[in-house]
Amino acid sequence: MELSTRPEKYVGDLETWNNAESKLERALNNSGYSWELNPGDGAFYGPKIDIMISDALRRWHQCATIQLDFQLPNRFELDYRAKDETSDLVRPVMIHRAILGSVERMSAILTEHFAGKWPFWISPRQVLVVPVGVKYADYAQSVQKKLANAGFYADVDLSGNTLQKKVRTGQLQKYNFIFIVGEQEQTDNSVNIRNRDIQELQNKNEAVSLDTVIKQLQTLYDEKRNDNALV
Repeated sequence: MELSTRPEKYVGDLETWNNAESKLERALNNSGYSWELNPGDGAFYGPKIDIMISDALRRWHQCATIQLDFQLPNRFELDYRAKDETSDLVRPVMIHRAILGSVERMSAILTEHFAGKWPFWISPRQVLVVPVGVKYADYAQSVQKKLANAGFYADVDLSGNTLQKKVRTGQLQKYNFIFIVGEQEQTDNSVNIRNRDIQELQNKNEAVSLDTVIKQLQTLYDEKRNDNALV
């Protein structure tokens, strides 16, 4: 985090600026996190706290920001009466807040950072269902539909490619999970899981109940974890 202070060209009086900067400095100290001073990089109307993040190439970008603005309330002659005050009106302080900064810039940074391997909760390719043969296509579609109805991004590969090629294609497209379905899975209403990130936990010969998997996926989504583990 950085405290960006008064630039060379600014509006308002020096006393107001000093007061605003001291309030932000106090907030940063109370946060318990480390921060740095960035002299002269504040907005022309007030100081700000900038959240800096580094991308995959260790370049730094300013994304989230909180800015104090004492100037616009003055220019618009804004006043309010607080609940605990009965006499004079009080001039508010305007707070400019941007959680992500530029949405496009944040999206680009995240895309580069994850290199296509998105955490499950923001992944556009969460599950790929692959039938081992044509006669299991209907069951594969029913699994895909049930996953979609549960709120997940799920696709099904009904192409004429071999099982190995379907799985390989899904891996290259970086699906978080590939569900293989065949005779045993159709009989047991289950799926065989391939995990994108945890090779040793793929359980290639173990069928897992579809209802159980959906609950595990929901937990993984709700907890917004970066790992790809089903627990």
